[in-house]
Amino acid sequence: MSADLAQSIDETAAGNGVLARLWRSRTKYLVGAACLFICVVMLAPLLASVLASVKSTAEAAAVPPTYVPQSWSLDSYLKLWVYQAGLPVYLLNSFGTAFMAIAFSLLLTVPAGYALARFPIPGKELLFVFLLLALIIPYQALLTPIFLMFAQLKLTNSLVGLAIIHTAIQLPFSLYIMRNAFEAVPIELEEAAVIDGCNSFQVLVRICLPSVVPAMITVALFAFITSWNEFLGALVMMNRQDSFTLPLILAAARTETSLGGTDWGMLQAGVTISVIPCVGIYLMLQKYYVSGLLAGAVK
Repeated sequence: MSADLAQSIDETAAGNGVLARLWRSRTKYLVGAACLFICVVMLAPLLASVLASVKSTAEAAAVPPTYVPQSWSLDSYLKLWVYQAGLPVYLLNSFGTAFMAIAFSLLLTVPAGYALARFPIPGKELLFVFLLLALIIPYQALLTPIFLMFAQLKLTNSLVGLAIIHTAIQLPFSLYIMRNAFEAVPIELEEAAVIDGCNSFQVLVRICLPSVVPAMITVALFAFITSWNEFLGALVMMNRQDSFTLPLILAAARTETSLGGTDWGMLQAGVTISVIPCVGIYLMLQKYYVSGLLAGAVK
């Protein structure tokens, strides 16, 4: 009787094992299908924008729209290339502003994050929380006093002034990333460097900075995307065509056509061009981006 009972238990366990494996296999495929569906939903607008950019002007504005171009044309890109001051000028302005925002963000948040993570500053935690409070204040509410101050400093219509605004937008989050990254560096490495005769600056440069490269790249990536896509600050600070960034010229292109409407082909060409740098930089730095966001998350 006991042998029969043991055999029955073994068969039930084996059956449960098969069912569990089948369930896990089905779950894996369901998760894969859900991820594929999300990717399709996210990529569909980008694909539609690219396809609209290679349509003729009439086809791009047709109602109802055609999803696949009936005739392929690069006229929209050619018109955008020579629009107003020219696309190269606006791309150069956007890249210049973004790279300055990256430089300013790193120059400010690297030493500040290191100091907040390592030095015994009185009220350090309270100061850190106070600096992070800027995250809850929309920068749009401060644009008017900033504009008046920048007008006195001759920083309007200046890429440097615009880069300062973009840096201020990004600064609290960048400081949060850098402080957590420095706290994740083992203190024993710094103690060993101090025993070998390094001062604080040498410890920062030789020991800490190589350890927080993923966090620095994360800060740079966020600073670039923030500056590249920012519109309202540039709209307030810039009033000369030769100082416009790419988002401003795309907004202007919506209303300046020979027929008084929107040249959707040219607009979608500009959207396509503006997306390429963000996607390219993200794909190149993806592994650093993920590890930089997780730096300091686990103690």
